[in-house]
Amino acid sequence: MITELQKQDFHKCLNVLNEQGQLEAKAIAMSVNPGRIFVDKPSAPTTGMIWLGNNDGFILFGDDSNQQFNGALNAFIDEVITPDAKKVGLKWFEVVGNHEKWNATIETLFKHRTLGSWNQKVYTLNEQSYQRKGELSLPQGYTIHKINEQLYGESTIQNITFLHETIEEFWSSPEQFFNNGIAYGAFWGNEIVSICYSGFVVNNIHCVGIETLAEHQGKKLAQILAHYFVQDCFENGMTVYWDCMEGNKPSVAVAEKIGFHNTFNYVGYEFSF
Repeated sequence: MITELQKQDFHKCLNVLNEQGQLEAKAIAMSVNPGRIFVDKPSAPTTGMIWLGNNDGFILFGDDSNQQFNGALNAFIDEVITPDAKKVGLKWFEVVGNHEKWNATIETLFKHRTLGSWNQKVYTLNEQSYQRKGELSLPQGYTIHKINEQLYGESTIQNITFLHETIEEFWSSPEQFFNNGIAYGAFWGNEIVSICYSGFVVNNIHCVGIETLAEHQGKKLAQILAHYFVQDCFENGMTVYWDCMEGNKPSVAVAEKIGFHNTFNYVGYEFSF
């Protein structure tokens, strides 16, 4: 049997999570970022599945050999997850394991489905390895601003919804974001064209997210904003965490140019609903 855990009980999963696993799982279990958690036993979970609040996938955690949970998972996905996923426009079930043993379990559990996979890379950065010399000059016509509450509510920004939708995809409210995260934006006139922000936060660790409008890509705005973000983190005693697909060459390139160190990798799996 699989049961959805109430938010006030999310903390019960913390001692089951892999300490070296994905930051996103900890952020949701600590109720910093929004999400849903489904477990085998609500009173004392041993196995579970986290649905990221930004609808960016699922994380299986705990005992990968839990036959009761695993035996119920496919039906639970079909009967509970799929209807909810379709309501928000999701077409793919994307899942990762919170530790490496889940890979074989996932491949076995979903062998009857058309299962695809990809590789994910996780980077961290400390101040000693930070490559300040990689800083770039801002292209003419652009300006950089730290995103504060006043700017967030600025009605004169032509495409303020781009900022709002980006932050609200990861955070339950703007207040929650400003209490925990930081962000910088690149502006072209009164239009915000690129944003570097805290996607997930656990204690002093900030997971970087970057979005750039298509017509302003190729100008290295992401790399420039990342420098602003990193320097702000270091000035305030925070650590930076970068999680991206191995196939996302631009993202990998930005991380490595700044000096991020590849700390671990994991495999993601997907099948269509």
